[in-house]
Amino acid sequence: MQEAKTSGAFTSDAHGSRERLARLGAAGVVIVAGATLRLTGYEAGLPYSLVKYGGSLLWGVMVYLLVSAVLIGRPRTQLALSMMIAILAELFRLYHTPWLDAFRLTLAGALLLGRIFSVWNIIAYIGGILLVAAADHWLSLRRAG
Repeated sequence: MQEAKTSGAFTSDAHGSRERLARLGAAGVVIVAGATLRLTGYEAGLPYSLVKYGGSLLWGVMVYLLVSAVLIGRPRTQLALSMMIAILAELFRLYHTPWLDAFRLTLAGALLLGRIFSVWNIIAYIGGILLVAAADHWLSLRRAG
């Protein structure tokens, strides 16, 4: 993948704006899907691993879509930054203070920050990022020619 030549992360052309909106919209759909999976998956009888790691995989997809909405046309940077954010977010779970731990026990805290550190979550995040990055690359090749 070669980095596209742009004047910066924020393109002002109509194509860049449409692409940014499409990526933000896709991120919104992924957020709804992930929250729905996590909040109703167990009650629907879905297997634990599908709910737990499917949600983590979707979280990785969301991170990539949000990063790529900001950094249009910079696939290597999108991929690297998405992975860094995902890994750092999981490592942040190793940091504990009373107020932060109390927030993590709420629904919002569990969805936004998670509760416990897991290498398996990092693997799921990276899997989601790699899947959506590969799909993004394939779609960009189709658009180009």
